[in-house]
Amino acid sequence: MTGDGRAATNRRGATPTRHIVVMGVSGSGKTTVAKEIGRLTALAFAEADEFHSADNVAMMRAGVPLDDADRWPWLRALATWMAARAGEGVSTVLACSALKRSYRDVLRLGAPDTEFVHLDGPVEVIRERLATRAGHYMPASLLDSQVAILEPLQADESGLVLDASLTPAELVSAAVSKLGLPCRRGEPPGQHG
Repeated sequence: MTGDGRAATNRRGATPTRHIVVMGVSGSGKTTVAKEIGRLTALAFAEADEFHSADNVAMMRAGVPLDDADRWPWLRALATWMAARAGEGVSTVLACSALKRSYRDVLRLGAPDTEFVHLDGPVEVIRERLATRAGHYMPASLLDSQVAILEPLQADESGLVLDASLTPAELVSAAVSKLGLPCRRGEPPGQHG
């Protein structure tokens, strides 16, 4: 987790916070994009995969898709993390699959105004990325199970959809710009590497 994400205090003394979830299937670029958004904006970054239980990791490593019962405790832990940061006046950016509306609803329990950035793209492009990715416990064989349960953002959900086949720099620049996130001094969107 990086950045302190502290926001300026408003007139009433409460510290407003922003909470962004970069979502999509495995291999869509969530972690890369969310981490860079955090670096550019000073939002506290977290990787949702780090919140999985050892049992969940072992199942995924073995190629067994998680079901909803496996995911609920994980999602509640993420919501708790966001709520704790909000209570500290810290804004966040989270890399999390958030594949179903019901999963996003749980995340919003921690931060009701959560905004989502859905990295969506051709399955072939994502499959190719997964085939070359090293060091991650999620095998490419689970991509189809994720695609099968993916529920796109609905009209009443705050967020945007970006084409995952864009470069990470283009995705970060678009997300920061479209969400109106303030960048750290001297780092306007699009000026990062």
